[in-house]
Amino acid sequence: MTENKDKDPGIVYSTELGRMCPVCGNPTAECTCRSQKAINKNDGIVRICRETKGRRGKGVTVITGVSLDYDGVRKLAKQFKQKCGSGGTVKEGVIEIQGDHRDRLVEELKNLGYTVKRSGS
Repeated sequence: MTENKDKDPGIVYSTELGRMCPVCGNPTAECTCRSQKAINKNDGIVRICRETKGRRGKGVTVITGVSLDYDGVRKLAKQFKQKCGSGGTVKEGVIEIQGDHRDRLVEELKNLGYTVKRSGS
């Protein structure tokens, strides 16, 4: 990844260009770093678990191991949030859906053709 020498990569917003990517320094619409690589390279198994760590006791369903690019993971997360009727986010290629929706998401991922394992308790 090459940084632009005429732009400070620490800029996150510009009134001229809008939101900026902190990695490559380009506007987010023209970001080159996120579209170049798949986020997760793994063993081909999608793992689903429930976590409460660092969330004041509130549980979230965590999905890891999806081998898609950044935009693909975001679209998949949006589909899951709509299916579960709850909020969520994507952090570093890991999908987090608020609440305990493991059973519903395991079936949804199997329908999409993924090999799925429940991990944790």
